[in-house]
Amino acid sequence: MVSSFKELIDEPELNLASLNSEARFISSDISWDNYEALLAKLEDNCHYRLTYLDGVLEIVSPSKRHESVKTRISFLVSLYLWKKQIKHFPLGSATFKNEAKKAGAEPDECYCIGEEKDIPDLVIEVVITSGSVSKLETYRRLGVPEVWFWQRDQLKLYSLRDSSENEQASIFVQTYGYEEITASKILPQFDITLLLRCLLISDPIQSNNEFEQNI
Repeated sequence: MVSSFKELIDEPELNLASLNSEARFISSDISWDNYEALLAKLEDNCHYRLTYLDGVLEIVSPSKRHESVKTRISFLVSLYLWKKQIKHFPLGSATFKNEAKKAGAEPDECYCIGEEKDIPDLVIEVVITSGSVSKLETYRRLGVPEVWFWQRDQLKLYSLRDSSENEQASIFVQTYGYEEITASKILPQFDITLLLRCLLISDPIQSNNEFEQNI
């Protein structure tokens, strides 16, 4: 079992024995250089998701349930974008980082809408077990305009407020500068209620048909 960051980074084969079922490895006081070194070591390993914020590093090994939900959401969102002929660039779990802001993340899924950009317009996160690093704060520092969270069979949508707005400091402090919204601002015609209803249908064929027939 990996018990420290030094053991993790020094392990020749990086056998993360403790990360086998939506498990998490968390270590603090990690330098940016060490974070970059681990990213390089995991470059060809797509199984782990790394989040870095203010020296705290979190590594998640997603469970089968996590990956199943993530794949279904991604399929339906991609189906919508294709059917509506919305130009988009799916970037999957690409790494986004900003050394000056001390933040880095690998979303479950993400998309640039209209044109490819350095930072995605939309990030989707599937939450099976809560982590210790705030994803919203990480994405705020990276400048992600919109974040969707799937948790406990519910979808929560967050839109990044303009940092110049004075109300942000008091009203949106608990959501790290994001406003919780009921409809997407990135995809304003997207029926979130339909997406949620279809995701709760256990039969994937029935779910996909229901979604396609109603978009």
